Amino acid sequence: MPETLPDHGTAAHAPVKRSLRKRSLILTAAMHHFARHGYEAARVGDMASELGIAKGSVFQHFGSKDGLFFEAYKSALRELPKYLDVPASVKDAGFFHIVRYRLSLPAEYWARYSVANRIVLLGNYGSDLKLKKRIAQFIADEDPLGTAAFVQLGLDRGEVRTDVDPVLVTSILECTFAHMHDFLLTAGSDRDLFQRTDRFRGAREQLIEQFVAVLRGAVGKPT
Repeated sequence: MPETLPDHGTAAHAPVKRSLRKRSLILTAAMHHFARHGYEAARVGDMASELGIAKGSVFQHFGSKDGLFFEAYKSALRELPKYLDVPASVKDAGFFHIVRYRLSLPAEYWARYSVANRIVLLGNYGSDLKLKKRIAQFIADEDPLGTAAFVQLGLDRGEVRTDVDPVLVTSILECTFAHMHDFLLTAGSDRDLFQRTDRFRGAREQLIEQFVAVLRGAVGKPT
């Protein structure tokens, strides 16, 4: 029977796998810690203590608190459903039906993404300019929510205006939809973030319909 030689390749990769696993554990713990305490109040030392590791180990993997939060933000946004992750019947109904559908999803649906949504909210409204620039660059480079593909669907269906650069349409959608979605999602906990919208006296459904109408007027193809 031939002698079985040790798999040096597997042994060589073991430290890398352990490092990646540790990095993943730190990131998961950090996401929950940031979600509970916010960015400013969160302490890297507390996160390390929860995991039973040295504070320096966190910095070894992520460089700084900013670096750790940025990775948490990227992970959170990638976790959220993309624009086109909707039932086929909704997708077939068209661009503005998808907008309405996503804004109308109940709190119970978004509860499964509570940590991810909180991290995104903190990044969008509770981080400094330097971090916001990194976030904006990430969104532009990766487009984690598939916004460009969503706009392209609207163009292909003849629902989105063609006299405006699709990049501008994408930017408008990212700004307006995200703001409205964040307001609807946090209306019970962070109302003071959205002072103007919070003064709307109609029902939630009315607000969504008016938003869709305004968005249609801005980027919809004239009929």
